Amino acid sequence: MVQRVATVAFEGIEARPVDVQVQVSPGLPAFNLVGLADKAVTEAKERVRAALIASGLALPPKRITVNLAPADLPKEGSHYDLPIALGLMAAIGAVPAEALEGFTVVGELALDGRVAAVAGVLPAAIGANARGHGLICPAECGQEAAWASPDMPVLAPSSLIQLVGHLAGRQRLTRPEPRLDAAGAALPDLSDVRGQETARRALEVAAAGSHNLLFCGPPGAGKSMLAQRLPSILPPLSPVELLEVSMIASVAGTLQSGALTDRRPFRAPHHSASMAAMVGGGNRARPGEVSLAHNGVLFLDELPEFQPSVLDALRQPLETGDAFIARANHRVTYPARFQLVAAMNPCRCGRAGEPGFTCRRGPRCAGDYQARLSGPFLDRIDLHLDVPAVSAVDLVRPAPTESSAGVARRVAVARAMQAERFAALGRPDLTTNAQASGPILEEIATPDSNGTALLTDAARIMRLSARGYHRVLRVARTLADLSGSETVGRTHIAEALAYRVGADRTTAAA
Repeated sequence: MVQRVATVAFEGIEARPVDVQVQVSPGLPAFNLVGLADKAVTEAKERVRAALIASGLALPPKRITVNLAPADLPKEGSHYDLPIALGLMAAIGAVPAEALEGFTVVGELALDGRVAAVAGVLPAAIGANARGHGLICPAECGQEAAWASPDMPVLAPSSLIQLVGHLAGRQRLTRPEPRLDAAGAALPDLSDVRGQETARRALEVAAAGSHNLLFCGPPGAGKSMLAQRLPSILPPLSPVELLEVSMIASVAGTLQSGALTDRRPFRAPHHSASMAAMVGGGNRARPGEVSLAHNGVLFLDELPEFQPSVLDALRQPLETGDAFIARANHRVTYPARFQLVAAMNPCRCGRAGEPGFTCRRGPRCAGDYQARLSGPFLDRIDLHLDVPAVSAVDLVRPAPTESSAGVARRVAVARAMQAERFAALGRPDLTTNAQASGPILEEIATPDSNGTALLTDAARIMRLSARGYHRVLRVARTLADLSGSETVGRTHIAEALAYRVGADRTTAAA
């Protein structure tokens, strides 16, 4: 007789059902595991054997065959340990087989029988709930699984013995409660920034419309300081965004203690990051930094120091909002709709354009340094701003009176206007101006006659590409929202064009 236990295999953040089939038959003692399993899955045989012995059970001296169906789907990870062990226990009568019906099982086994945490419990719980199943998962992941549905049965044992006791009716496992970790450390505040009023304004515009932003200035000007304060003026994650972000973090194994957070992600990878680390990949096609920054901020400091091929690999996620990882036998898609914020020096020595300074290499120093950035990559950045050095006068002046909380309120009002506008147009899937494109962008951001005349002349003089033209419209629409205007005027177009001047200068160098 074949015993079946349901589990899942992960493709991106999707959990595909897998049927663990266990057969104990007469024959020479053997333990065979089939079904296109990777090394971590095949090693489950030894972990399961040791965990059962530690729990007071021994494998029968018979032929044991475990099949992971469908057999052509790659199986990766250690979360198959617990379903294999439960299937074996049901096959030898240690647990009632009917008690496992209607449950999807994930979990890794320690050699002493404890159930260890695994990655991907939240997507597994959502997939199980969609099939009408409950979930059996490690105790450390129970709070994470409870977010899938308040009505879904969730069993979160800490050991194999505890789970067997519950299934046999000797003890009762209570359902874990979902937990939202809304506290955490305080975010850096904009009131810490001295001077840089123009940069503060650009940061507010970027936050209001989720626009990509590039700061260019000498060392010590405060570029990184400004970027690190962007999360403090962004609104918290909506419930839908919260689940999307948490599912990616769950698959990547970065959720702490099973608690979710409504703070937007802020990822700042080092400039030595590889393409697989940035976009995703590896043997198991794990999510990269662009996916871990989904619905949040990806901050790239010292932008030209990144490998050009790594930066160019960001062009497609910036445009589509997804990261596609192709392998010979399968293709994985991770969400990657992030807001890019980057910082760079004007040249390798960092002092190009500084009054009274003459570089030994001349203009070629800045040209060679900025040429590491391709024109198509820069064209996808909405706001380009030169950040001047902070003077001693700025440092001795009183600190700014407006904190991040005041700026965040204006950003929230502007984003609420955008969401209402898109909902009225029948596009509730769009939330910020940066996501608008095509006819809907022309409908919401068509400027008045004076603005149209200015934009037409600027497009000809600045030689804006079609993408650059549309990005100016998106920024102008955000500026109008910040000012509470229903129409895009000449002043909004003029300010949006001012943020493109740096792009033209850097593209010319590239």
